[in-house]
Amino acid sequence: MYSLASFLLFIQLVSSLNVAAHPLASPTTEAEALLKWKASLIINQTNSHLSSWTYFSTPKATTGPCNWFGISCNTAKSVVAINLSSSGLQGTLKEFSFSSFPNLISFNLSMNMFFSTIPHQISHFPKLSYLDLSSNQFSGKIPPEIGSLTNLKVLQLHQNQLNGSIPASLCNLINLVELHVQMNRLTGPIPPNLVHLEKLTVLNMFKNQLSGPLPSQIGNLKSLLRLSLESNRLSGLIPASLGDLINLVVLRVSNNTLSGSIPKEIGNLKSLKYLGVSMNQLNGSIPPSIGGLNNLESLCLRENQLSGSIPKEIGNLMNLKVAQLDTNQFTGYLPENICKGGLLRNLTVNDNHFVGPTPKSLRNCASLFRVRMERNQLTGNVSEIFGVYPYLNYIDLSNNKFYGEVSRNWGQCTNLTTLQIAGNNLSGSIPPELGRMSQLRELILSSNHLVGLIPKELGSLTSLLKLTLNDNKLSGGIPFEFGSLTDLKELDLSFNRLTQSIPQVLGDLVELTNLNLSNNEFSREIPDQLGSLVHLSHLDLSHNSLGGEIPSQLSNMVRLETMNLSHNNLSGSIPTSFENMQALFNVDVSYNELEGPIPDGKAFRGASPEALQGNKGLCGNVGGLQPCNNIDFKMSKNDHKMAAFLITFPILGALIFLFSLLVFFARRNKNGRKEQRENIMQDGRSNYEEIHDFSVLNFDGRSMYEEIIKATDNFDSVHCIGQGSYGTVYKANLPSTKIVAVKKLHQLREGDNRLHTEFLNEIKALTEIRHRNIVKLYGFCWHARHSFLVYEYMERGNLGRMLREENEAKELDWSKRVNIIRGVAHALSYMHHECSPPVIHRDISSNNILLDSEFQACVSDFGTAKFLNPDSSNWTALAGTYGYVAPELAYTMEVNEKCDVYSFGVVSLEILVGKHPGDLISSITTWSSPSSAPQHHHDQVAVVDILDQRLLPPTHDDDVAWEVVSLVKIALLCLNDSPQCRPTMKAISQVMWPQRLHLSKAFPLFTFHELLHPTAFTS
Repeated sequence: MYSLASFLLFIQLVSSLNVAAHPLASPTTEAEALLKWKASLIINQTNSHLSSWTYFSTPKATTGPCNWFGISCNTAKSVVAINLSSSGLQGTLKEFSFSSFPNLISFNLSMNMFFSTIPHQISHFPKLSYLDLSSNQFSGKIPPEIGSLTNLKVLQLHQNQLNGSIPASLCNLINLVELHVQMNRLTGPIPPNLVHLEKLTVLNMFKNQLSGPLPSQIGNLKSLLRLSLESNRLSGLIPASLGDLINLVVLRVSNNTLSGSIPKEIGNLKSLKYLGVSMNQLNGSIPPSIGGLNNLESLCLRENQLSGSIPKEIGNLMNLKVAQLDTNQFTGYLPENICKGGLLRNLTVNDNHFVGPTPKSLRNCASLFRVRMERNQLTGNVSEIFGVYPYLNYIDLSNNKFYGEVSRNWGQCTNLTTLQIAGNNLSGSIPPELGRMSQLRELILSSNHLVGLIPKELGSLTSLLKLTLNDNKLSGGIPFEFGSLTDLKELDLSFNRLTQSIPQVLGDLVELTNLNLSNNEFSREIPDQLGSLVHLSHLDLSHNSLGGEIPSQLSNMVRLETMNLSHNNLSGSIPTSFENMQALFNVDVSYNELEGPIPDGKAFRGASPEALQGNKGLCGNVGGLQPCNNIDFKMSKNDHKMAAFLITFPILGALIFLFSLLVFFARRNKNGRKEQRENIMQDGRSNYEEIHDFSVLNFDGRSMYEEIIKATDNFDSVHCIGQGSYGTVYKANLPSTKIVAVKKLHQLREGDNRLHTEFLNEIKALTEIRHRNIVKLYGFCWHARHSFLVYEYMERGNLGRMLREENEAKELDWSKRVNIIRGVAHALSYMHHECSPPVIHRDISSNNILLDSEFQACVSDFGTAKFLNPDSSNWTALAGTYGYVAPELAYTMEVNEKCDVYSFGVVSLEILVGKHPGDLISSITTWSSPSSAPQHHHDQVAVVDILDQRLLPPTHDDDVAWEVVSLVKIALLCLNDSPQCRPTMKAISQVMWPQRLHLSKAFPLFTFHELLHPTAFTS
C-alpha cells in the first residue's frame, strides 16, 4: 500500500515530467518495445486496459505511447512512468526490453498476475526511483542486480513467492527510503550491511522465513519510522542499539524465537506508538523505562516467558489503548492507573499469576472494548469492581477468585457479545436485567454457587449462540421462553437442581449441536420434539428421573455422535430405527428399565458392557448380554407402531403409485409430446418423460440418474448437507466421476408455477454464464419421481453457516475474508457487465455464497435471477432474502443491477463484522458525509470496533488492514439509499484492491475521520 513517503514520491514524479529526455530515447523504440511485451501477455480482451496500446493504427503516430493507458512521458515524449497496477494482466517480464527505457523513473506492475522470475536486466533502468512489483506471483530469487539502481527510493516486492536470501547488494541503494519484501518465502539472515541505509524510513520483512539474529548495529538506521519483522524465525537477543532509533513509530518483531530480556534502552523510543514483541521466548521483567514512552498506544507482550510484577510506571502511558500482557508468568498486582489516560480499549492479562483486586481505574474506564482476565487469582466483589461500559464487546473473568452477585449493571452494556464469569465464587441469583443485552452471543456462568430460577428474560437474547449455566444450584424448570433462542448452538444446564419436565420448545432450537441437561431432577418423558434437532452432535440427559419409552423420533438426529441416557427410569425397548444413526459412535443407556434386543447399529455393537448394564432385560450379541433367543420379551409400543407401519405403508404406497400412473398416462395422451416438452423447457432440452443433461460430465443421462439415486441411497437424509426454499441438497460420491452436490427439488405439483419457474430459471442462468466465482452446473434431471440439479461440490458449504459457527469462523482470517469479497465482486461484475443480456441475481446473501476447500467463493442459487431486457421495462415480483434486499424495492418493483450492489454491500459488511450487520447499517451509513461524521472524540468509531471480535484485529501496517478499511468504505457506498449513488460492480471489481491513493480517487465521496485513521488498528 502507498505510504506517506510513496505519496510524496508520486507527487515528485509528476512534477518532474518536463525533464529533458535521455539522448538515446526514441518514442518509436519505446512504443515497439511495449507492443512486443504486450503481445506476450495474457489479456482479457473484453475488459482490457491495454486496448489503447495501438501505435501504427493512429494518424498521430509521432505522439508515441504517451497517450496510452498507464504511460506517462516527459516533454520530449520519452516514457518516464509505467503504472499498470490492478490491470488484470498475466504473463512474465521475459519479453520486456528494459534497455529501451533509459528515462524511466517509476515502474509499477503491482496487483496483477505476473509470474516467473524477475529478470537480471532490471538493472538497465539508470534513473529508476520507484519500483513496485508487489502482489503478483513472481518466484525465484531477488536479483542482486537491483543493487545497481542507486537512484531507487522505493522498492516494493512484497506478497509474491520469492525465495532465497536477501541479496547483500541492496546495501548499495544509498537513496532507499522504503523497502518492502514482506509476505514471501525468503530465508537466511537479514544482511548486516542494510544498517548503512541511513535514509531508510520503512523496513518491512514480515511473514517470511528469515532466521538468525537482528543486526547488532540496527541502531544506525536513524531515519527509521517503521520496522516490521514479525512472523519469521529470528532468534537471539533484542539488541540494545534499538534504543537509538529515536524516530521509530512502529516496532514489530512478534512471532519469532527471540530470547533474553527486553532491553531498558527501549525507553528511549519517545516517538514509539506500537511496540509488538509477542509470541517469542523473552524472559525477565518489563523494564520500568517503558513508562517513559509517552506516545505509546499499543503494548503487545503476550505469549512470552516474562515474569515479575508489572511496573507502576505503565500508569504514565496516557495514550495507551492496547495492553496485551497475557500468557506469561507475571505475578503481583495489576497497575492501579492502567486506565489513567481514559483511552484503554483492549486489556488482556489472562493466563498469568496476578493476585489481589482489579485496579479501581477500570471501574470508570468507559473506553473498554475487550477485556480478558481469566485464569489468574484475582479477587474482589464482582458486583462492585466493574462499572458500566457502553463500548464493551467481550469480557472474560473466568477461573479467578471473584465473589459476590452477578451485577445488574451488565444489562446496561448493550454492545456486549460475550460475558464469561465461570469458575469463581459467585452467589445469589441470575439478574433478569441480563436479558437486555441484545447483542449477547455467549453467556457462561458455570461452576459458581448461583441459586434460584433461570430468568425467563434470557429468552430475549435471540443472538445467543452459547449458554452454559452448569455446575451451579439453580432450581425450577427451563423457561418456556427459551424456545425463542433459535440460533443457539450449545446449551449446558447440567449439574443443577432443575425439576419438572424437559420442555417441548427445546425442539425449536434447530441449530443446537450440544445439549447437556444431565445431573438434574427432570422427570416425565423425553419429548418427541427433540428429534427435530438434526444438527445435534452430543446429547446428555443422564442422571435424571426421566420415564416412559425412548422416542423413536430421536433417530432423526442424523448427526448425533454421542448419546447418554443412563441413570433414568426409561422403559420399553430401544427403537430399532436407531440402527440408521450412522454418525452415532458412543451410546450409554445403562441403569434404566429397558428390555428387548439392542439395535444393530455400530454404536450398540461397539458399546461396552458398562454402557448397557443395569437394565431390565436387554439382549443381543454384545459382551455382557444374553442372546435374544434365550429371552422372552414383550413388544413395545414403538414396535407395535413400527409393525403396523411396515404392513400398511407398502399397501398404501402401491395404491398411490397405481393412481399416479393412471393420472400420468391420462395427461400424456391429452397434452401430447410437443406441448409437454414446451411446458417443461422452452430451450428444447426436454425428452418428454424425462430430461437429462449431463453435458459437462459427458455421461448418459439415464445411467447418471441411476448412479445419483444409488450414491444418495435414494436421497436418504444421511447424505443431506443443506436445505433451501425449494430444494434439499445432498452430497453424492459418484464412482465414475467425482463428488457432486445434488439439489433435489421439493415435490413438483401441477400448478406450482413458482417451483417450475425457479427450476428452469436456474438452468437457463447457469448454462449461459461461466465464471470461476459462479458455481458450476454439471447437469439437471426432470423426472416423474425426482427432479434435481447437479452442481460442483463445495467442500466448506455456505458462507453464512461458517460465519455462524464459532470454530469455523476463526478459520476465516482477514486475508480469506478479503478474497471472498473479491470473488463475489468479480462474479457480479461479470454478470452485470460481461453477459448479454445482463444477469441480475436478486438474492445475494451469505447463504448463497459457497466456499471450496481453498476458501474460494462461488455465487449460487440463481432461481430468482433476472435477465435484463434492454428493450422493455424490467418490472418483476419482489424476490430476495430479508435483510439483504435493497430499500427501493419496498416501493418499486423495477429491478436493475443496483439491487445486487446493495446486497453485495450487506454481505461485505457481514463478512467483516462476522454476523448480519442489522442495525449497524442504518447507524453506520449516517457517517457517509462530512456533515454527519463524528465531531467529538467520544463519538468517534474505529473500524476495529465493528470487526469480527473472534479474530485478532488486522494491524495498521499490514496490507490486509488497508484492504479491510477499503472494503468497509466500499460497502458503505453500496448501501446508499439512492441507487444512482451506488457504484457499479465493474468499478468495484476494478478497484480491488486499490492502494489508498487510488481508492480515494475512485470513490471521493466522503471521509471517515477516525474510521480510516491508521491508529484505529491494533494487534
